[in-house]
Amino acid sequence: MAKRKTKKVEKPTKITNEHLNKLQETVTKINRAQLDLGIFETKKHNLLHAVANVQDELTLMQGEFEKEYGTADIDIQTGEINYNKNEQTN
Repeated sequence: MAKRKTKKVEKPTKITNEHLNKLQETVTKINRAQLDLGIFETKKHNLLHAVANVQDELTLMQGEFEKEYGTADIDIQTGEINYNKNEQTN
Protein backbone atom coordinates (compact mmCIF):
# COMPACT_ATOMS: atom_id res chain seq x y z
CA MET A 1 0.00 0.00 0.00
CA ALA A 2 1.12 3.48 -0.73
CA LYS A 3 1.66 5.95 2.04
CA ARG A 4 -0.36 9.14 2.20
CA LYS A 5 1.44 12.29 1.36
CA THR A 6 -1.12 14.49 3.14
CA LYS A 7 -2.21 14.16 6.71
CA LYS A 8 -5.69 12.89 7.43
CA VAL A 9 -7.90 15.83 8.37
CA GLU A 10 -9.81 15.34 11.60
CA LYS A 11 -13.51 15.93 11.23
CA PRO A 12 -15.16 18.00 13.95
CA THR A 13 -17.18 15.98 16.46
CA LYS A 14 -19.36 18.87 17.70
CA ILE A 15 -20.72 22.10 16.35
CA THR A 16 -19.70 25.39 17.90
CA ASN A 17 -21.62 26.74 20.89
CA GLU A 18 -22.77 29.64 18.73
CA HIS A 19 -24.24 27.26 16.16
CA LEU A 20 -25.73 25.07 18.89
CA ASN A 21 -27.45 28.06 20.51
CA LYS A 22 -28.81 29.24 17.16
CA LEU A 23 -30.05 25.72 16.37
CA GLN A 24 -31.74 25.39 19.77
CA GLU A 25 -33.39 28.80 19.43
CA THR A 26 -34.71 27.90 15.98
CA VAL A 27 -36.10 24.55 17.11
CA THR A 28 -37.68 26.24 20.15
CA LYS A 29 -39.38 28.78 17.85
CA ILE A 30 -40.76 25.97 15.69
CA ASN A 31 -42.02 24.06 18.73
CA ARG A 32 -43.68 27.18 20.14
CA ALA A 33 -45.35 27.95 16.81
CA GLN A 34 -46.65 24.37 16.57
CA LEU A 35 -47.98 24.59 20.12
CA ASP A 36 -49.70 27.90 19.32
CA LEU A 37 -51.24 26.35 16.21
CA GLY A 38 -52.57 23.49 18.32
CA ILE A 39 -54.10 25.96 20.76
CA PHE A 40 -55.70 27.91 17.91
CA GLU A 41 -57.06 24.73 16.34
CA THR A 42 -58.59 23.71 19.67
CA LYS A 43 -60.22 27.13 20.02
CA LYS A 44 -61.43 26.90 16.41
CA HIS A 45 -62.92 23.47 17.08
CA ASN A 46 -64.74 24.74 20.16
CA LEU A 47 -66.02 27.80 18.29
CA LEU A 48 -67.31 25.63 15.46
CA HIS A 49 -69.29 23.60 18.00
CA ALA A 50 -70.64 26.79 19.56
CA VAL A 51 -71.75 28.09 16.15
CA ALA A 52 -73.45 24.78 15.39
CA ASN A 53 -75.32 24.96 18.71
CA VAL A 54 -76.50 28.52 18.04
CA GLN A 55 -77.59 27.52 14.52
CA ASP A 56 -79.63 24.70 16.09
CA GLU A 57 -81.25 27.26 18.41
CA LEU A 58 -82.12 29.44 15.41
CA THR A 59 -83.65 26.47 13.60
CA LEU A 60 -85.84 25.74 16.65
CA MET A 61 -86.90 29.40 16.83
CA GLN A 62 -87.77 29.38 13.13
CA GLY A 63 -89.96 26.32 13.73
CA GLU A 64 -91.73 28.12 16.58
CA PHE A 65 -92.26 31.19 14.38
CA GLU A 66 -93.65 29.00 11.60
CA LYS A 67 -96.21 27.53 14.04
CA GLU A 68 -97.14 30.81 15.68
CA TYR A 69 -96.99 33.27 12.75
CA GLY A 70 -97.16 31.00 9.72
CA THR A 71 -93.72 32.09 8.53
CA ALA A 72 -90.19 32.41 9.80
CA ASP A 73 -89.43 35.30 7.45
CA ILE A 74 -88.90 38.06 9.99
CA ASP A 75 -86.88 41.27 9.71
CA ILE A 76 -84.36 40.94 12.52
CA GLN A 77 -83.95 44.72 12.74
CA THR A 78 -87.59 45.65 13.20
CA GLY A 79 -89.33 42.38 14.07
CA GLU A 80 -91.66 42.87 11.13
CA ILE A 81 -93.12 39.66 9.73
CA ASN A 82 -92.69 39.35 5.97
CA TYR A 83 -95.63 37.31 4.72
CA ASN A 84 -95.73 36.09 1.15
CA LYS A 85 -98.07 38.19 -0.97
CA ASN A 86 -100.30 35.14 -1.51
CA GLU A 87 -100.62 34.49 2.25
CA GLN A 88 -103.11 36.17 4.53
CA THR A 89 -102.41 37.22 8.11
CA ASN A 90 -104.13 35.28 10.89
